[in-house]
Amino acid sequence: MHPIPRLQTPIFDFLLPSLSPQLCRVSRASITTSTASPPPESSPQALQSTSKAQRRRPLSREQKQFLDSALRVNHAGELAATLIYTAQTPPIVKSHPHLRSLMHHMYAQEASHFTTFSNLLAKHRIRPTAMYPVWTVAATALGWGTAMMGREAAMACTEAVETEIGGHYNGQVRVLLKWVKEMEDRGEEVGEEITELVRTLKRIRDEELEHLDEAVEQDAKNAGGYTFLNRVVRSGCKGAIWISERI
Repeated sequence: MHPIPRLQTPIFDFLLPSLSPQLCRVSRASITTSTASPPPESSPQALQSTSKAQRRRPLSREQKQFLDSALRVNHAGELAATLIYTAQTPPIVKSHPHLRSLMHHMYAQEASHFTTFSNLLAKHRIRPTAMYPVWTVAATALGWGTAMMGREAAMACTEAVETEIGGHYNGQVRVLLKWVKEMEDRGEEVGEEITELVRTLKRIRDEELEHLDEAVEQDAKNAGGYTFLNRVVRSGCKGAIWISERI
């Protein structure tokens, strides 16, 4: 009996059962094994990441507009604060050397706040207020003028400014916390940027209110014409905030 010659042509499916039973059995076993293999399971980290991505909702147009306005006015306010202290410090320290460390401390914190909001504006591509040059002149004049009126008047200026600024930051924090609660109620993830912004605003607000307390301890309420000065400065701050939010 002659041996079956080796085929030089490919074996087609319809010839396979009769010509190569062994190959057919191997092929069927391979297919059965492949079909029975369970699909790879997703890792818990991957499932968690997918779930978070599904629960995260982008900010609405109104929310983005609020943040643009808030960061712009905060930047303008901290600019004004640094310029007020820059103008006040030389005459105040000259006549009251013991206040040097206090004035330096308050200025350093305001400068840090200004840097924080400058970085946030750059990060989110938000333009500064168009009133930047006007506020520069106005804040410098306010700082120098109240310093010329004496220590108590300079501190009364700080008290009035920080009263308005502290309340302004409080309002922003309340809005952001409301957003956070609404996101959590809907089962959505609160983004890290919102969480970090709330922490930043709370910290800066608390430091501003510390300046207010320091000013009161330094006899702010004993300034000549205190009531009038307080009213004028606070009204000016409210007007500057309103304008900077819009322009």
